[in-house]
Amino acid sequence: MAEIQTVTAGNQKAGVRRAKRLSTRVDLTLMVDLGFLLITFFVFTTSISKPQGLNIIIPAEEKKEPPTVTAESKTLNLLLAADNKIHYWVGNEVGNQICTNFSPDGIRSVIRMMQKKVQKQFGNKDETVILIRPTNDASYQNLVDIIDEIAITGIKKYALMDAAEKQLLQVSNVKKPC
Repeated sequence: MAEIQTVTAGNQKAGVRRAKRLSTRVDLTLMVDLGFLLITFFVFTTSISKPQGLNIIIPAEEKKEPPTVTAESKTLNLLLAADNKIHYWVGNEVGNQICTNFSPDGIRSVIRMMQKKVQKQFGNKDETVILIRPTNDASYQNLVDIIDEIAITGIKKYALMDAAEKQLLQVSNVKKPC
């Protein structure tokens, strides 16, 4: 608490009065106590957040079935190369690569043409299978673009595969240059 102390002058003359000097002293003990009480209150009432990890859902192990066998004439291979180029071929005819790009007149028309060919030959265009093979020179945007094109054309079966670049990318054998 604050207290006021008064000091009286001992030697006073008659007729002259001096003003009393007042001294103030503020005791801050209660403010410090209140501060510590507030700190302990907030420490005990706040919950300590625990670090949370991301839960990963791992599928249960199932017995492995043999890979699905599909006709070569239903399979379209897409090799994503540098500079937004796509080399494609049907089945295992790696030597008959044709080069195209990501424009609607490019790869989208190729996929639609393959769907029409499968529809005519097998009676169901949903049996078309696309194998995507990105090279080290292809960008992530190329992979996103090709998956977008697959979604646009309604392809149901596609797979992401490794590209054995030296064996697959035979630029000298490309029929239609980009």
